[in-house]
Amino acid sequence: MIIFGYILRRSENRNNASTIDIICQDSSHMSDPVETAELVAFTKTVDAKSLSRAAAELRVPRATVSRRLARLEERLGARLLRRTTRSLVLTDVGEVFYRQACIALEAVRLAEQSVRMTDDVVRGDLRVSVPPMTSVGFHAMLCEFATRHPELRVRVHTSNQRVDLFRGDYDVALRASSQIEPGLIARTLLRDPMIAVASPAYLADCGAPRTHRDLKSHRCLLGFTGGELPETHWPMTSGGKLHVEGAFFSNDINLLCDAAVSGLGIALLPHNLVAPHLESGALVQVLAGVIGAEMQIALVYPERAFLPPQVRAFIDAVAAWVPRELAANQRTY
Repeated sequence: MIIFGYILRRSENRNNASTIDIICQDSSHMSDPVETAELVAFTKTVDAKSLSRAAAELRVPRATVSRRLARLEERLGARLLRRTTRSLVLTDVGEVFYRQACIALEAVRLAEQSVRMTDDVVRGDLRVSVPPMTSVGFHAMLCEFATRHPELRVRVHTSNQRVDLFRGDYDVALRASSQIEPGLIARTLLRDPMIAVASPAYLADCGAPRTHRDLKSHRCLLGFTGGELPETHWPMTSGGKLHVEGAFFSNDINLLCDAAVSGLGIALLPHNLVAPHLESGALVQVLAGVIGAEMQIALVYPERAFLPPQVRAFIDAVAAWVPRELAANQRTY
C-alpha cells in the first residue's frame, strides 16, 4: 500500500510478530527497507531532544534507541542527527526526513485504526488542543461528547501555545486567528470582529484617541502572538499594522477584558466577548473603523485523504454546539 510517497508492507519477523515496513518509493539505493521501529526511535528522539528521554518514553534501553538510529542512518546513507554529549541537532536532511517520517507514522496509525473498525461505534483516541479561555458551555459539550462515545479515549490539552499539527501529536485543534496555516483544513465555527475598547473612567482620565497616532500616548493592553511572544502590533481596518506599546500583557483574553473594564487601558478584543460590557456601559468602543480585524474561530486539522471517524464526530459535535451556545449567550445579554 502506498501512502504519502511511502510503501507500507506487512511482514513477519523472526519471532513471528507482524510488523509494518516503510519503504521510500525511490529507494533503489537502499539494501534494506526502513523499519517502523527505526522511524519511531528517530521521531521520539527528535521530539524528546534526548536519547535517554526517548528511551524512557519507548520503554527500551538507551542502547536500543541508539542502535536503531545508527541502523536508520546506515540504511539511508545520510546523517540525520548531529549528536554531542550535550545536545542533538537535526541536519538539513534530517529536518526534511523528520517531517516525512511523522507523516508516514501517522499514516500507519490511521491504516491500523481503519481495519479495526467493523461497526459504527466511534472508538480509538481523539487528541484535541484547545485554548484555556473556552467557555463553561464548551466544557459541558466535551463531557457530553465523551459520555456519548464511551469507547473513545478523549485527550484534551489546553494551552495558549500553537501546537504543530503536522507532527502527529494532535488530531484537531481549536484556533482563533485571522490566518490559517497552509496545509491545514479549517471548519469555520464563527467569525467575530476584533474591536478596540476602553472603560469610560479610563477615557475620562486619558482622553479618547481620535486617530491611530494617538495610541502612542495611551496604555495598551496586549496579548501574546501564537500564545508565546508579546504582541507588538495591532491590525488596521485598512489592511496595515500599527506598532503599539504595551502597559499590560496577558495570554488570557478574559483577563485583558477585566483589565479594560478596570480602567487599565485600551484592549483589542473579540466583539462577542465584550458585547455584554458594551451593553452595560462598562466598556466603550474606540477608533471604530480604524483599528480592528476579523477573527476566525475554527477547528483545524492536517489535510489528509482519510479523516478518522472520531475526528469527524468531534468536529460535527462542536459545529452543532456553536449555534446553540451563541443563541444562549444572546438571550442573557
